[in-house]
Amino acid sequence: MDEQDFEYAYKQHYKKWIQAALESPMPWIGMYVATASLVCSVAKAGDVIHGIRRKKLWFPCKYFSLNAASLTVIAVAMKLSVDLTTAMCGTIDTLAKLSSSGFMIIVMGNSPISFASMNNKEIFMNIGWTPTDYTDMYILRIFNIVSMLVLFVTMICSILTIPTTKRDMEKKYNELHETACEGGKLEETGNLTDEKLKEVVEKYWVMAETGSPQFVMARSVTSATSGAICLATTIYFVTLAIAIVLGGLKGFDSTYRWSTVWIFMIQSIGVVVGTIAPICRWLTAINFNCNNMFSNHHKEFKLVETFWIQRLVAWKETPLPSEIRGMKCKRVIGNVKILVLNLCIGVQIWIVVASKLVHLISIIITLPLFSCFYYGKRMKVVLGFESIALEANNSSPELDLYVLRLEGETKLPKSILKNMCHELNQLIQMGKSQQPQNLLELLRKSNNSFKGVVDFDSNQVQYCWTLPVVTLTSIAIALPRIENHMVNRLLRSVSEGLLYTSLVEESFSYEGDDLLNLKCAANVVWAGVELNGKWLDKDLRKHLLKGRTMEGTLQTLVDIAAKATIEFQRNVRGGRKVLAANSMSTISQTILNDYKHSTDPHADGDLFEKLSIMIADILGACLMNLPRVIIRKCYCSAIEERDKSVRRAARLLGEIEAILGILKHHELPSLSGDQAAYIDEWRSYMMQKDPPSLVPSSNNEISASGSGELHINVAM
Repeated sequence: MDEQDFEYAYKQHYKKWIQAALESPMPWIGMYVATASLVCSVAKAGDVIHGIRRKKLWFPCKYFSLNAASLTVIAVAMKLSVDLTTAMCGTIDTLAKLSSSGFMIIVMGNSPISFASMNNKEIFMNIGWTPTDYTDMYILRIFNIVSMLVLFVTMICSILTIPTTKRDMEKKYNELHETACEGGKLEETGNLTDEKLKEVVEKYWVMAETGSPQFVMARSVTSATSGAICLATTIYFVTLAIAIVLGGLKGFDSTYRWSTVWIFMIQSIGVVVGTIAPICRWLTAINFNCNNMFSNHHKEFKLVETFWIQRLVAWKETPLPSEIRGMKCKRVIGNVKILVLNLCIGVQIWIVVASKLVHLISIIITLPLFSCFYYGKRMKVVLGFESIALEANNSSPELDLYVLRLEGETKLPKSILKNMCHELNQLIQMGKSQQPQNLLELLRKSNNSFKGVVDFDSNQVQYCWTLPVVTLTSIAIALPRIENHMVNRLLRSVSEGLLYTSLVEESFSYEGDDLLNLKCAANVVWAGVELNGKWLDKDLRKHLLKGRTMEGTLQTLVDIAAKATIEFQRNVRGGRKVLAANSMSTISQTILNDYKHSTDPHADGDLFEKLSIMIADILGACLMNLPRVIIRKCYCSAIEERDKSVRRAARLLGEIEAILGILKHHELPSLSGDQAAYIDEWRSYMMQKDPPSLVPSSNNEISASGSGELHINVAM
C-alpha cells in the first residue's frame, strides 16, 4: 500500500469514527422522544379518567391542554416526523414513523377543546402552532397530509367562533341570572331556606356546566368531524401496523436503533388512548341529535348559523386604521382585505357545511344502533324497570330553562342534566363528609344573642372579623394552668373557623385600606400563633409568661402590646403589626379590668371558657353570612372560572349544613343589606342604649345576594 492509499484509508476510517461518535447519542435522543410521548399519553389518559369519573363523556381537557410547556413536549415527541436527515428504512423504523404521524393527528384532534378555555390573547399566541409531517411511504404521506390539513382548517374554523360563542353564552347567562333571582324580587323579600339555597345552586350549576366554553366546543359539529377523522386515523394506523408486522420485521436501520421500539410502543398506546376522547365527543354529538329525533323535538334548520361567520364579518366591516395615508393605497388595501375575508368566509361556510354533512352521515350510519338503544330504554320504562330513573330525570323540569344553548343547537338529553345534578349532589355530600367538627364543637358554646361580639372590647375601635378572634385566642393560650389538650383543641377549632371567616371577608370586598390592613395584621399574628405558639415572636406558653398569675399574665400582655406599638411605629414597615399590637392592648386591658383582684382559684379555667365563648360568638356572627357567600360564589362574572366557583359553592353548601343547624336558634340583629357582613356594624347596633328588639329565632333572616339585598332564612 503506497502512501496515497494509506492516507485515503486513514481518512475513511477517521470519517467512520466521527460518524459513529456523532450517532452514538441518537438512541438516547430517541428515548427522550419516547419519554415526551409518554408524558403526552399520560396526560390524555388523565383526561379520559377525569371525564369518566365525572360522567362527562365529552371529556374536558384538564391535563392535556396547549400551553408553552405542553407545546415543548409535543415538539419533542414529534421529532421523528420532522427528521429529514436520518434514513429510516427498517420495518421497526417505519412503524415508529407511522406511529409518530398518527400520534400527531390525534394530538391535533384533541387540541380544539383546550383552546375554548383560553382568552383571546392566548388563542392567537398558540394558534401559530402548525404541525408538519414527513413520511417515507407515499400513500401514508398523502393520508397524513390530507388528515392534518382538514384537521387544521377545522380547528381554525372552530377557534374563530370562540370569542363569539363566549359573548353569546355571556348574554344568555346574564339573562338567566335575572330569572334565577326572580327579577330582583328574591333579593328584596325572599326567604332563602336551605332547600331554596340548594335550588339556586342547582340553577347556577346548570348554567355554568352547559355554558362551559369547552362543553360548547365539544358539542359542535366541527368537534364531531375531528372525532370522525381521529377514528379513521386510528383504524388506518392499526390496520397498516398489523400488515407491516405480519409482513415480517427486518429490524432497525436508523441511527435511533433500539429506541425506535420504545417510540413505537409508547406512541401506539398514545394513539389508542388519545382517540377515546374525540370518538366519544363524536358519539355524544350524534346522541344529542338522535335523542332530539326520538323525542320529537324539532328545530328550524339553518345551513350555517350566524356565530360561525360573525367574527369574520365583523373584521370585514371594520374600517381601515386612520394611520394609512393616501386614497389609492387605502382603496387597494381595503379591496384586498375584503377579498381575503370573503375567501375566509367562504372556506368557513364550506367547513361548517361539510362538518354537518359528516354529522348527518354519522347519524345515518349509527341510527340502527341508537334506535335499538332507545327502543330498549322505552321498553324498560314500559315494563317498570326504569320508573325510578325516569322519575329522577323528570324531578327538576325547571332546570331545562337554565340550559345555555347556541343558535341552532338541539335540546340536551335528559341524561346530561341527570348527570349534572348527580355530580352536584356528590359535591354536596363530599362537603358534608368534610364538616369542621372542632369548629362545630366550639360554636355550640356561643350565646343565642352573640353577646361576645360586644363584650371582647369596650372601646369603639375598628375591627375585621379575624383580628379579635386571633387576639382572643392568643390571650387564651397565654393563660397559666390551662392544659395543653384544651389549648390544642381551641387552636384546631379557630383554625377551621378562620377558613370560613376569610371566605366572608373576601366575598364582601374587604378592599379598603383600613379593613385590608386589619385582615393582613390578623394573618401575620395567626401564622405565628398557629405554628409556634408565638404572638409577634413572643412565646405565649413557655418562656415569657412562665410562673405568672392570671392577672399578671394579662398585665404582661398589655405591657408587651404597648411596647410593641411604640417599637413598630418607628418602623416604616411595621404598620400592620401596630394594628395587631393595638388590638392586643385594648382587648387584654378590657379583660384585665373585668378580672382584676380575682381570688377565685378556678379563675384561669373560667376565663379560658369565657374567651372560648367570645370567640364562638364572633365566629358564629360572622358565619351567619355563609349563605350569602354561597350566592356570591354562584354568580361569577368570568366565564372561564364559573365551573370552579360554583363547584366550590356546592361543596361549601354541604360543609356549612351543620353550622347553620347550630346557629338557627340564635337571635340576630335587624341589619339590612351588607351590614351583617361587617363586625363593626354588629357592634354599633348592639352597643346602642335602646336597640330595637332582636329578630325571633323562628324568623331568622340575614341579607344575602350576589348584587343586592337578600334575606336568608337559616332554618334547617
